[in-house]
Amino acid sequence: VQLQASGGGLVQPGGSLRLSCVVSGRTFSSYAVGWFRQAPGMEREFVAAINRSGGKSYADSMKGRVTISKDNARNTMYFQMDSLRPEDTAVYYCAIGPSVIASNVASQTAYVYWGQGTQVTVSS
Repeated sequence: VQLQASGGGLVQPGGSLRLSCVVSGRTFSSYAVGWFRQAPGMEREFVAAINRSGGKSYADSMKGRVTISKDNARNTMYFQMDSLRPEDTAVYYCAIGPSVIASNVASQTAYVYWGQGTQVTVSS
């Protein structure tokens, strides 16, 4: 199973980016999908997910500015980020897991497969 994340880059504060993550080797329609990020010198943290039941969860730090979605036909997940701030600068990782439910959606250990990460830099 491979996850290929893309869409990162340099953006000015207030700008937008859409990250994509293509999943191969597994039909992920029955999987939960999540996005995590790791800023320099910080631990990796949860930002958004769609659990197995289709419910969406967002970290408080990004709620209202981001939208997670998935296209089962394309085996692709997306992460739309708007009103970006310098503190959003991080490497963003996509992940999928077969057993992610609402109660463990923010737990990294619930996700089995991970992408390589894509750098997002918010700076003027």
